[in-house]
Amino acid sequence: MPAAVTFHPNAAREFQAVYHWYLDRHESTAQAFLAELDIAIALIAANPTRWPLLAGDIRRYLLKRFPFSVIYRIRSEEIQILAIAHTRRRPRYWEAR
Repeated sequence: MPAAVTFHPNAAREFQAVYHWYLDRHESTAQAFLAELDIAIALIAANPTRWPLLAGDIRRYLLKRFPFSVIYRIRSEEIQILAIAHTRRRPRYWEAR
């Protein structure tokens, strides 16, 4: 059974910022980003240990069409999304979360 997924407040803000950035440029691109993120979250929830560890208990799922990673950790009853991180900017800024 898939685990519950929650967003760290900063990750939720990052998602909103990225989505609106794409939306300001082209609605279909924003919708494609949203669809890919939905798939990523569903895959992570279904099999959270499948993606590689980055540090400690923190894992990363790379989006395929967009330059972003879903940074997450597995907790006892949930999966917490820590960041929607651009793959080429500010490496590991999310580690303090």
